[in-house]
Amino acid sequence: MKLEIDQIKKLIPHRDPFLFIDSCEIITPGEYGKSQKIFSENEYFFKGHFPDNPIVPGVIIVEAMAQTAGIVVSYKLRDFQEKSVLFMSVNKAKFRKPVLPNDKVVFEVKFLNSVRDVYKFEGKCFKNNLKVSEAEFSAMITYK
Repeated sequence: MKLEIDQIKKLIPHRDPFLFIDSCEIITPGEYGKSQKIFSENEYFFKGHFPDNPIVPGVIIVEAMAQTAGIVVSYKLRDFQEKSVLFMSVNKAKFRKPVLPNDKVVFEVKFLNSVRDVYKFEGKCFKNNLKVSEAEFSAMITYK
């Protein structure tokens, strides 16, 4: 299932300037998905990171992976109206190559496990089909 920005906004609470996903493909609801983002040269963080050598901050890349996982899980739980996704931890984060203005990246997330309402995922970021970063992260997802 391919989701565009309006559908994504129904699943997670993030909004500009802190929504880092343009589209998302749910491959296995709750378990596996891929999203895309083109980081425009006008992104707010490039002004300070870094003025003469703009690079997407690593924390933004990890956040985009986590947002992708939030979309994948929230899509499975879409029948529940009241959902909350709270980032809890990041582990094993690695950054191999920089993401630059106007780069198109793909975020791929895979469910690892869950204990009660805490979901753990691994995420990878690709640019031109090359892995540029990866991390494991967990979030608490509550719903009614």
